[in-house]
Parts: sequence; C-alpha cells; structure tokens
Amino acid sequence: MTTIQIFYLSLLQGITEFLPVSSSGHLILLSKFSYFPDQGLALDVAVHLGSILAVMIYFSETIYDIIKGVIKTYFIPSFKNQGAKLFWLLVIGSIPAFIAGYFLKNHGMEWARDTKLIGWTILGYGILLYIADKISMTIRKIEHIGIFDALVIGCAQCLALVPGTSRSGITITFARFLGLERREAAKFSMLLSIPAIIGAAVLTAYGVWEAGNIKELIWMFDGVVFSYISSIIAIYIVMWWLKKSTFLPFVLYRIALGSILLLDSYGIFSINI
Repeated sequence: MTTIQIFYLSLLQGITEFLPVSSSGHLILLSKFSYFPDQGLALDVAVHLGSILAVMIYFSETIYDIIKGVIKTYFIPSFKNQGAKLFWLLVIGSIPAFIAGYFLKNHGMEWARDTKLIGWTILGYGILLYIADKISMTIRKIEHIGIFDALVIGCAQCLALVPGTSRSGITITFARFLGLERREAAKFSMLLSIPAIIGAAVLTAYGVWEAGNIKELIWMFDGVVFSYISSIIAIYIVMWWLKKSTFLPFVLYRIALGSILLLDSYGIFSINI
C-alpha cells in the first residue's frame, strides 16, 4: 500500500464520516472502482480513529464536562449531573453495537462488502433519513434524552455494521424520529461514535500487533493523521450547515449514488473509472 493511497482513503473518510452518506461504503467502493487494492479492515479502523480524534477535539468542552461529571459522582450512575448523565447515556447507547459487533466478528462480514448490498443500503436509508427529517418535530436537545432514547439510537447504530448504511446517517435518522434538533442529533451521533470506534480500533490494532505486522501498524498511524485533518474540517462544515439547513442535499446524493450502484450491479450499465 502506498502513501498516496492512504492519503486518498483518509481524505475520503474524513469527508464522509460525519456526513450521513456512509464512510465505510465509500471506502469499499473506492477499492472496487479504482486501481487501488482493497485497503482491508485495519486501515478502515485507522481512518475512523482519526475521525474520532477530531470529534474529541471539536467537542472537547462537552467531553470535559462528561469527565468532570463522572468524577464528581464517583463513577456511580447518576442522572442528576448533566455530564454524568450524558456519559451513562453514551454507555447505554454503545452496548447494542458492542454486542452486535462481537457477534458479527465471529461470523464474518465479507458478505457485507457486496456492491449490490451497499447500493441498496445507501439508497434505502437515504430515503428513510428524508422521511425522518421531514415529518419529525425539532424540539428536543441532548439534555432531554433519556435511557429509552439512548437505547433506540444505540440499536440503530448496529445497522451501520453493514457498509452503506452510514453510522452517522442511521443514528441521526432515529434521533430525528425522536424529535432531536438537527445539530443536536448530529452532536449526539458524533459523541456516540467514540466508544464504538475506539473499541474496534483497539481490537484491530491488537490483532495486527499479535500477528507481527509492523508495516500495517505504520499504515494505520498514517491513516489516523490524514483522517484527523480532513475530519476536523468536515465537522466544522457540517455543524455550520445544520444551523439553518436540512439533510436534503445528503439525501439527494445518496439516492443518486445508490441508484448508480444498483444499475451497475444489475448490469444495466457499467461504471468504468
């Protein structure tokens, strides 16, 4: 794998991770429709980790309040302190993804990298995002989220284990169904991504280290750096956009991309890049 490939993959990850368009789906499609070989799971996780570092920097004030809250409550579950409450809601929301991820890890996920499946998930969940954004109220903030809300959004996050679904897209969709404001839905989605992706990154890095593949660890480090830079820029753009705008442009993009992939998958026409 070359540095230029890692750069392009990381750039793509940073741009798409926090847009509801599926970063993992785009990473797989890049390898399928270009001369780049499939980057594999290790680099996938590395570029996601770079995105998580960007989230932690952007929401550093919120994360500081979370840390301060759990220390103040001695790590005892408490919903009276807002920082501690958000911490435990993120823990609760992360449990379904950890369980589903462990189950799928032991049963293989290669079937999920199929172009036809990615086409359907990009298209279908894009339409679902439009419905949620169109019909849902916009009255709730993160401080209004309860255990039930966290579990619903956490279960929705499990669907993103299938590429093309979009982790941010599906969690934002269900957060909108629950009445969260657009920026609040995006913020909770980004915060919820931290435990899931860090957990996956630690397990993958350990597996690579155990296998003695030092070169792959170097690739992962480069991926983290490049992805972090593009991700922090993307987060600022998304949060600025959602101040006054809707998710419609992302929905239209997903419909167009999903349709093209399905037409190619069913042999109606061929994509040549």
